[in-house]
Amino acid sequence: MSERPAGRQSEPGPSGRGSGHVTRRSPSGPAEGQERAATSPRAHPDLAPLVALIGTWRGEGEGSYPTIEPFRYSEEISFTQVGKPFLAYRQATVNLATGLPAHAEAGYWRPVGDGRVELVMAHPTGVVEIEEGTVEAVADGVRLRLSSTAVACSGTAKSVQTLQRDVDVVGDTLRYDLAMGAVGQPHQHHLNATLRRVE
Repeated sequence: MSERPAGRQSEPGPSGRGSGHVTRRSPSGPAEGQERAATSPRAHPDLAPLVALIGTWRGEGEGSYPTIEPFRYSEEISFTQVGKPFLAYRQATVNLATGLPAHAEAGYWRPVGDGRVELVMAHPTGVVEIEEGTVEAVADGVRLRLSSTAVACSGTAKSVQTLQRDVDVVGDTLRYDLAMGAVGQPHQHHLNATLRRVE
């Protein structure tokens, strides 16, 4: 959910949200009028606070920062589980003005008990982050509030000092706001987006 902070063109289960089996259509479609049952591992019990995130989400967002022009982007996010006590996360955006890929990131969301969650994330821009915060169940969803406890940058990466993510899921809608302190700028708003669960 983070974009590169500088450079004018450098912008930045599925509905069965629990454990058990998921039935999906065959990739070849219903040509033979049959469905193939794909079994997924049972979700680890420690994942209960985060199951509302599981699935693939698509939508659009917008960003701004003092060092770049405001921009809009489309985005796809996926949260998957493999029976272990974490969610694997992948994200990619496309700049709506140019149609070109913009940002991507990947990592793991880890519930650690007592309403706490940890996020470990890598960016292809040379930034690695650790965020920690809270996870709270709300009506038909979940609320997450995370702030960076460590940010490391490679020798060629733009400087990023702080990151903060507020994520709200209600039903099949995910909204987030991301703030950061980077390239000599104070910590401030950078991105917000609204996505819908598509599978």
